Amino acid sequence: MYNSDIPTRAELPTSAQLLRSTAIAIVAAAGILVTIVLPAEYAIDPTGIGRMLKLTEMGEIKTQLAAEAEADRLKDGPAPATPSPDQRSSLLTTLAGLFVSPAQAGERVVLAQAEKTDETVITLEPTKGAEYKLTMAKGAQVTFDWSVKDGVVNYDMHGTPGPGAKEKSYKTGRAVAGDTGVLTAEFDGGHGWFWRNRGTKPVTIFLRTKGAYAEIKRMS
Repeated sequence: MYNSDIPTRAELPTSAQLLRSTAIAIVAAAGILVTIVLPAEYAIDPTGIGRMLKLTEMGEIKTQLAAEAEADRLKDGPAPATPSPDQRSSLLTTLAGLFVSPAQAGERVVLAQAEKTDETVITLEPTKGAEYKLTMAKGAQVTFDWSVKDGVVNYDMHGTPGPGAKEKSYKTGRAVAGDTGVLTAEFDGGHGWFWRNRGTKPVTIFLRTKGAYAEIKRMS
């Protein structure tokens, strides 16, 4: 059987060549960061290339919607000291989960991913926003379809692993009349949409969801 020849010392790259290759890789990575990642994710465009490629607009939408969603949460104020029935139920479920057997835990995951269907109607007054999320397990999929009556909205489809965790934005849009597709959860947590009505008249959003999720609830 033929074995490949071992390269000689002369054929191996020199230290200078390795340093040069490393420097080129660093410069290329920095270029991608400045021209693509920063404009698309944070609307930071020092070179102007991001705006030419329409990546800066994408970042502006993400930043704006994230700020609006956070402002809505702060405006709603802190949660009351006494937990609501839903919160108490969630707490009891969490505590009970610490004492169930692995088999029961596996059964609970299966039940959480049983197929579910909902139709939700959301009315947004001018300048107002709303956030709805599905409780999903990692890898679960939901087919969705939403449309706007009497106008258009800005939106951000995203997921949140848990309280205080950084959100993952899946898709954003500005002045959109609707969207359809499949939402795949990248992690356990809440996954859904934040909509904002930037028009001068009230609009109504009709949301249809079908797939593996435990519940759908309004967050703000």
